Amino acid sequence: MKIFCDTSVLVAACIRNHPHYEKAWPVLEDIAKGRHSGIISMHTTAELYSTLTAAPLKPRIQPAEAQQLISRNVTCHFEMVAITKQMYQNAVRICTNAGLTSGAIYDALILECARESAPDRIYTFNIRDFRRIAPDLVSLISSP
Repeated sequence: MKIFCDTSVLVAACIRNHPHYEKAWPVLEDIAKGRHSGIISMHTTAELYSTLTAAPLKPRIQPAEAQQLISRNVTCHFEMVAITKQMYQNAVRICTNAGLTSGAIYDALILECARESAPDRIYTFNIRDFRRIAPDLVSLISSP
């Protein structure tokens, strides 16, 4: 099965005391063990790094630790989809037509990568926004 993961799932899987860790970690584990194919947006690695290094944890996740978490848990196991000029244009159009503002554009870009990769499932903990941005993908969008 091809599983496309949103940043929210990867963050939860990388932080053991995250409230969604127990749901997210098995997804990464199944992908790492080859039970499923994992796909992410290339942009997701930047979002993941940003979120991990800004998370209000004690002690904080340091840059080198964040890079190690990303390398060990994500980039070596997931196919990464690059965002093209057309995908950017589509994301802006979708947000404009839906009257969406601010950070919704980043979810729209991630969903453009999901469309491109044709997954069997799209996992996120941001279900409501994902479904609002991509009504054509509603049947694929769920939490792990």
